[in-house]
Amino acid sequence: MSDILTCSAKGCTAQAQHQLLWNNPKIHTSERRKIWLACDDHEESLRAFLSARDFWKETVPAE
Repeated sequence: MSDILTCSAKGCTAQAQHQLLWNNPKIHTSERRKIWLACDDHEESLRAFLSARDFWKETVPAE
């Protein structure tokens, strides 16, 4: 099993550098955080997608 975190963008196999923390307030409690992983190339587009729906909370470095 690999310890490499892979970007969540469709079709991307790059190593993730960022964790986008989000939740859907219609179905999640306010403190719950879901995580999408993003490489440098996809962090902005994934954040924009989540932000447009008011789901994005913060971006932190991938661990």
